[in-house]
Amino acid sequence: MRPVDLAREHGLSTQAIRNYEDAGILPAAERTVHGYRTYTPVHAQALRAFLALVAGHGHQTATSIMQAVNRDATEDALRLIDESHAQLLDDRRTLQAVEAALRDLAPVPQERGDTFIGPLARRLGIRPATLRKWERAGLVRPRRDPQTGYRVYDAADVRDVRLAHQLRRGGYLLEQIAPLIGQVRSAGGVAPLESTLREWGERLSARGRAMLAGAAALDAYLGCRPAPRPRTE
Repeated sequence: MRPVDLAREHGLSTQAIRNYEDAGILPAAERTVHGYRTYTPVHAQALRAFLALVAGHGHQTATSIMQAVNRDATEDALRLIDESHAQLLDDRRTLQAVEAALRDLAPVPQERGDTFIGPLARRLGIRPATLRKWERAGLVRPRRDPQTGYRVYDAADVRDVRLAHQLRRGGYLLEQIAPLIGQVRSAGGVAPLESTLREWGERLSARGRAMLAGAAALDAYLGCRPAPRPRTE
Protein backbone atom coordinates (compact mmCIF):
# COMPACT_ATOMS: atom_id res chain seq x y z
CA MET A 1 0.00 0.00 0.00
CA ARG A 2 1.13 3.55 -0.76
CA PRO A 3 0.72 6.55 1.56
CA VAL A 4 -2.13 7.76 -0.65
CA ASP A 5 -3.97 4.47 -0.12
CA LEU A 6 -4.00 5.01 3.66
CA ALA A 7 -4.78 8.70 3.35
CA ARG A 8 -7.73 8.32 0.99
CA GLU A 9 -9.86 6.30 3.44
CA HIS A 10 -9.85 9.12 5.98
CA GLY A 11 -9.60 12.19 3.76
CA LEU A 12 -6.04 12.88 4.91
CA SER A 13 -3.02 14.10 3.01
CA THR A 14 -0.13 11.82 2.21
CA GLN A 15 2.09 14.15 4.22
CA ALA A 16 -0.08 13.50 7.27
CA ILE A 17 0.54 9.76 6.87
CA ARG A 18 4.29 10.34 6.70
CA ASN A 19 4.10 12.63 9.73
CA TYR A 20 2.20 9.98 11.71
CA GLU A 21 4.87 7.42 10.91
CA ASP A 22 7.68 9.80 11.85
CA ALA A 23 5.89 10.51 15.17
CA GLY A 24 5.64 6.81 16.01
CA ILE A 25 1.85 6.73 15.66
CA LEU A 26 2.23 4.23 12.81
CA PRO A 27 4.82 1.46 12.86
CA ALA A 28 7.83 1.99 10.66
CA ALA A 29 7.18 1.25 6.99
CA GLU A 30 9.34 -0.83 4.71
CA ARG A 31 11.12 0.98 1.87
CA THR A 32 11.43 0.07 -1.78
CA VAL A 33 14.82 0.07 -3.48
CA HIS A 34 14.02 3.62 -4.57
CA GLY A 35 13.25 4.74 -1.00
CA TYR A 36 9.45 4.87 -1.26
CA ARG A 37 7.42 3.88 1.77
CA THR A 38 5.24 0.78 1.50
CA TYR A 39 2.45 0.12 3.96
CA THR A 40 0.42 -2.97 4.87
CA PRO A 41 -3.07 -3.64 6.27
CA VAL A 42 -1.43 -3.50 9.71
CA HIS A 43 -0.56 0.15 9.10
CA ALA A 44 -4.10 0.79 7.90
CA GLN A 45 -5.50 -0.65 11.15
CA ALA A 46 -3.01 1.39 13.19
CA LEU A 47 -4.28 4.54 11.51
CA ARG A 48 -7.90 3.56 12.19
CA ALA A 49 -7.03 2.89 15.83
CA PHE A 50 -5.29 6.24 16.24
CA LEU A 51 -8.10 8.28 14.71
CA ALA A 52 -10.66 6.42 16.82
CA LEU A 53 -8.61 7.05 19.97
CA VAL A 54 -8.33 10.76 19.19
CA ALA A 55 -12.12 11.12 19.30
CA GLY A 56 -12.30 9.79 22.86
CA HIS A 57 -8.96 10.62 24.44
CA GLY A 58 -7.70 13.65 22.53
CA HIS A 59 -4.75 13.94 20.16
CA GLN A 60 -1.96 14.02 22.76
CA THR A 61 -3.13 10.97 24.73
CA ALA A 62 -3.96 9.04 21.55
CA THR A 63 -0.46 9.76 20.25
CA SER A 64 1.12 8.53 23.49
CA ILE A 65 -0.99 5.36 23.41
CA MET A 66 0.03 4.49 19.86
CA GLN A 67 3.67 5.30 20.52
CA ALA A 68 3.64 2.95 23.51
CA VAL A 69 2.02 0.15 21.51
CA ASN A 70 4.46 0.54 18.63
CA ARG A 71 7.45 0.26 20.95
CA ASP A 72 5.91 -2.92 22.42
CA ALA A 73 5.06 -1.20 25.73
CA THR A 74 1.43 -2.30 25.78
CA GLU A 75 1.17 -1.98 29.56
CA ASP A 76 2.09 1.71 29.28
CA ALA A 77 -0.63 2.15 26.65
CA LEU A 78 -3.23 0.46 28.86
CA ARG A 79 -2.23 2.64 31.79
CA LEU A 80 -2.76 5.78 29.68
CA ILE A 81 -6.21 4.50 28.73
CA ASP A 82 -7.04 3.79 32.37
CA GLU A 83 -5.98 7.31 33.36
CA SER A 84 -8.16 8.81 30.64
CA HIS A 85 -11.16 6.77 31.80
CA ALA A 86 -10.50 7.89 35.38
CA GLN A 87 -10.59 11.52 34.22
CA LEU A 88 -13.92 10.91 32.50
CA LEU A 89 -15.30 9.37 35.70
CA ASP A 90 -14.07 12.37 37.69
CA ASP A 91 -15.78 14.71 35.21
CA ARG A 92 -19.01 12.73 35.58
CA ARG A 93 -18.83 13.01 39.37
CA THR A 94 -18.26 16.75 39.10
CA LEU A 95 -21.33 17.10 36.90
CA GLN A 96 -23.41 15.02 39.31
CA ALA A 97 -22.26 17.17 42.24
CA VAL A 98 -23.25 20.36 40.41
CA GLU A 99 -26.66 18.92 39.48
CA ALA A 100 -27.26 17.78 43.07
CA ALA A 101 -26.23 21.17 44.43
CA LEU A 102 -28.65 23.01 42.18
CA ARG A 103 -31.49 20.65 43.08
CA ASP A 104 -30.88 21.29 46.78
CA LEU A 105 -30.77 25.06 46.48
CA ALA A 106 -33.65 27.05 47.88
CA PRO A 107 -35.08 29.69 45.52
CA VAL A 108 -32.82 32.73 45.39
CA PRO A 109 -34.72 36.03 45.74
CA GLN A 110 -34.08 38.70 43.15
CA GLU A 111 -32.13 41.64 44.57
CA ARG A 112 -32.35 45.23 43.44
CA GLY A 113 -29.77 47.91 43.99
CA ASP A 114 -26.31 47.70 45.52
CA THR A 115 -25.37 46.84 49.07
CA PHE A 116 -22.28 46.81 51.26
CA ILE A 117 -20.54 44.05 53.14
CA GLY A 118 -21.98 44.85 56.59
CA PRO A 119 -25.69 44.91 55.68
CA LEU A 120 -25.30 41.86 53.44
CA ALA A 121 -23.56 39.87 56.16
CA ARG A 122 -26.27 40.79 58.69
CA ARG A 123 -29.05 39.68 56.31
CA LEU A 124 -27.42 36.29 55.91
CA GLY A 125 -26.44 35.91 59.56
CA ILE A 126 -22.72 35.57 58.82
CA ARG A 127 -19.65 37.65 59.59
CA PRO A 128 -18.11 40.13 57.16
CA ALA A 129 -14.88 38.13 57.50
CA THR A 130 -16.70 35.18 55.94
CA LEU A 131 -17.62 37.25 52.90
CA ARG A 132 -14.01 38.39 52.57
CA LYS A 133 -12.87 34.76 52.75
CA TRP A 134 -15.34 33.82 50.00
CA GLU A 135 -14.02 36.68 47.90
CA ARG A 136 -10.44 35.39 48.26
CA ALA A 137 -11.69 31.96 47.19
CA GLY A 138 -13.20 33.47 44.02
CA LEU A 139 -16.83 32.82 45.01
CA VAL A 140 -17.83 36.47 44.74
CA ARG A 141 -16.25 39.50 43.05
CA PRO A 142 -17.63 42.76 44.44
CA ARG A 143 -16.35 45.97 42.95
CA ARG A 144 -14.77 48.72 45.04
CA ASP A 145 -16.25 52.15 45.52
CA PRO A 146 -13.70 54.53 43.94
CA GLN A 147 -14.20 57.14 46.69
CA THR A 148 -14.22 55.01 49.83
CA GLY A 149 -12.69 51.72 48.70
CA TYR A 150 -15.64 49.84 50.25
CA ARG A 151 -16.84 46.63 48.66
CA VAL A 152 -20.06 47.14 46.68
CA TYR A 153 -22.24 44.10 45.95
CA ASP A 154 -24.60 44.38 42.99
CA ALA A 155 -27.54 42.04 42.31
CA ALA A 156 -25.37 39.38 40.64
CA ASP A 157 -22.89 39.49 43.53
CA VAL A 158 -25.69 39.06 46.07
CA ARG A 159 -27.01 36.11 44.06
CA ASP A 160 -23.57 34.49 44.16
CA VAL A 161 -23.24 35.12 47.89
CA ARG A 162 -26.64 33.57 48.59
CA LEU A 163 -25.78 30.53 46.48
CA ALA A 164 -22.46 30.14 48.29
CA HIS A 165 -24.20 30.51 51.65
CA GLN A 166 -26.77 27.83 50.82
CA LEU A 167 -24.11 25.48 49.49
CA ARG A 168 -21.95 25.94 52.60
CA ARG A 169 -24.95 25.10 54.75
CA GLY A 170 -25.36 21.99 52.61
CA GLY A 171 -21.84 20.86 53.52
CA TYR A 172 -20.04 21.79 50.31
CA LEU A 173 -16.41 22.88 50.52
CA LEU A 174 -15.21 26.18 49.07
CA GLU A 175 -13.21 24.37 46.37
CA GLN A 176 -16.39 22.52 45.38
CA ILE A 177 -18.48 25.68 45.36
CA ALA A 178 -16.12 27.82 43.27
CA PRO A 179 -16.65 25.93 39.96
CA LEU A 180 -20.42 26.00 40.47
CA ILE A 181 -20.47 29.74 41.12
CA GLY A 182 -18.30 30.19 38.03
CA GLN A 183 -20.84 28.22 35.96
CA VAL A 184 -23.70 30.32 37.33
CA ARG A 185 -21.79 33.53 36.65
CA SER A 186 -20.87 32.60 33.07
CA ALA A 187 -24.40 31.38 32.33
CA GLY A 188 -25.92 34.62 33.65
CA GLY A 189 -27.91 32.95 36.43
CA VAL A 190 -29.18 29.62 37.71
CA ALA A 191 -31.97 29.08 35.15
CA PRO A 192 -29.75 29.05 32.04
CA LEU A 193 -27.57 26.39 33.66
CA GLU A 194 -30.14 23.67 32.94
CA SER A 195 -29.28 23.57 29.25
CA THR A 196 -25.57 23.99 30.02
CA LEU A 197 -25.59 20.96 32.31
CA ARG A 198 -27.56 18.93 29.78
CA GLU A 199 -25.04 19.74 27.06
CA TRP A 200 -22.21 18.94 29.46
CA GLY A 201 -23.74 15.51 30.13
CA GLU A 202 -24.22 14.88 26.42
CA ARG A 203 -20.55 15.68 25.76
CA LEU A 204 -19.45 13.27 28.49
CA SER A 205 -21.67 10.53 27.04
CA ALA A 206 -20.29 11.13 23.55
CA ARG A 207 -16.78 10.96 24.95
CA GLY A 208 -17.55 7.66 26.67
CA ARG A 209 -18.95 6.18 23.45
CA ALA A 210 -15.90 7.40 21.53
CA MET A 211 -13.65 5.71 24.09
CA LEU A 212 -15.48 2.44 23.46
CA ALA A 213 -14.98 2.79 19.70
CA GLY A 214 -11.33 3.64 20.26
CA ALA A 215 -10.86 0.57 22.47
CA ALA A 216 -12.38 -1.68 19.80
CA ALA A 217 -10.15 -0.24 17.06
CA LEU A 218 -7.06 -0.50 19.25
CA ASP A 219 -7.89 -4.10 20.15
CA ALA A 220 -8.18 -4.91 16.45
CA TYR A 221 -4.77 -3.35 15.86
CA LEU A 222 -3.21 -5.27 18.75
CA GLY A 223 -4.64 -8.46 17.30
CA CYS A 224 -3.06 -8.00 13.88
CA ARG A 225 0.37 -6.75 14.98
CA PRO A 226 3.34 -9.10 14.81
CA ALA A 227 4.29 -10.60 18.16
CA PRO A 228 6.97 -8.57 19.98
CA ARG A 229 10.49 -9.80 19.48
CA PRO A 230 11.89 -11.59 22.56
CA ARG A 231 14.35 -9.51 24.51
CA THR A 232 17.93 -10.62 24.49
CA GLU A 233 20.13 -10.27 27.55
